[in-house]
Amino acid sequence: MTKLFQLAPLAAALTLTGVSPAILADDADIEARLAALEARVMAAERRAAAAEARLDEQAAAEEYETRLAALEDKASSDDGFSFSAYARSGLLLGDEGKSLPGGPYVTPAGTVGGAVGRLGNEPDTYVHARLNHQHTFDNGAKQRFQVSFADSVETSNDWTANESELNIRQVFVELSDLPSLENSAFEDATLWAGKRLDRDIHDIHWLDSDVVKLAGLGAGVYDVQLGDSWKANFSLYGRSFDDFRLDPEDTELSDDTDSLVLTANNYVGNWQLMFNAISAADNDQRMTDGPGTAADSGFHSMLAYKGDSFFGMADGGFRAALLHGQGLGAEVKQIGANGDLLDDAKATRLAIQGTTYLTPSWRIAPALLAEVSEDRFIEGDDYRWASLNARIANELSENFEMQYEASFQAMDLDPQGYSGRSAVEGNFSKLTIAPTFKPDVGGFWQRPELRAFASYTAWDDELNDFSTDDAFGQEGYTGGQWSFGVQAETWF
Repeated sequence: MTKLFQLAPLAAALTLTGVSPAILADDADIEARLAALEARVMAAERRAAAAEARLDEQAAAEEYETRLAALEDKASSDDGFSFSAYARSGLLLGDEGKSLPGGPYVTPAGTVGGAVGRLGNEPDTYVHARLNHQHTFDNGAKQRFQVSFADSVETSNDWTANESELNIRQVFVELSDLPSLENSAFEDATLWAGKRLDRDIHDIHWLDSDVVKLAGLGAGVYDVQLGDSWKANFSLYGRSFDDFRLDPEDTELSDDTDSLVLTANNYVGNWQLMFNAISAADNDQRMTDGPGTAADSGFHSMLAYKGDSFFGMADGGFRAALLHGQGLGAEVKQIGANGDLLDDAKATRLAIQGTTYLTPSWRIAPALLAEVSEDRFIEGDDYRWASLNARIANELSENFEMQYEASFQAMDLDPQGYSGRSAVEGNFSKLTIAPTFKPDVGGFWQRPELRAFASYTAWDDELNDFSTDDAFGQEGYTGGQWSFGVQAETWF
């Protein structure tokens, strides 16, 4: 249009000179067509720019997908860092609003491993956090490093540095898939060295008791293929015993020693057969509390079975284990951890547990843990106890269930005056009701859980006389009472 206005004076001048205005009209039409062409060119350029932008965006998207695929490949190989943990924390109060003693080992039998049900019975905050790094080398060999930290406190305060038991629980390195071990019994084996809890520890969670615990500093190999259905683990663990006196005239501790645990752990089908030989040089010179010589060696064994159903009666699973030890092996759970055991000490323990659904919304997990031992710390001492526990849950919605736990423990303990303890015989019982929230119900192993609970505990009065150092018999904790609290528990 601007050009048309510019042509108007020229058209007037040409008219005065006799030039036809039609010629000017033709020029104006040309200018209009040129303007239209220019507009079409500009539109084409815009479309081209848009197309180029779309191509750039597509290229960027393809590059992103390529990077994402590379990351996914790396993640699928399990290389890199990972984090896992177990934690529990809560408040346990008596009916007077004051904190109460508690824990799975609160009874007199707890001094020799007699655990009772833990639901509504835990006053502590405990955390075990694990950091892992895995790397796959160019030749296919794999390395895994783990460092883990654990802490346990019973105070309710937010700042617990004075009470903390913060500990580096594990520091070890594993090597696997080593090319030089291909086509041998070690082809699928994992080598390790460092400080660790043994990989194949298993426990009765409802009692907070390991069935067998192998731990310390050492080295070993997992998953050696000895037959078509026979795999074995071999390890050497070292543990440090407490300092001890060599002579009754000594006023201070004068010596120490280590225990060495050599282990062969065999798996054949559903069966597990474990052997442990234990040695602690010069531990037999340790002063004892009475007649008998401290052991400087021992033997420990376990026969276990892992069932694929609930005792053959229903869907679910069960585990059963029979353990026996002598000398330093008479501490049948925490192998090689107790230097006070006598040379003649003997202990036998039975552990059974299972889980199943009774109906689509009701499930149950019963457990039995029992032990007999003698000549443990003083010649002639005798310890007999049995714990029966059942955790029951009723799933009421996708995120809420009612949990119930019943525990009963019978004990007959004759410590022969060891550590000032008296002989007692009696029973302990506990019943807990716990409304529980969780992200998704559907089994005993689903976590996290947030619980409120009420527990009633009772025991025979005679058990208050076992020791002046334990919880029983303390003011406000004499049996036949309610306790209340809240707790969070998680693992991943």
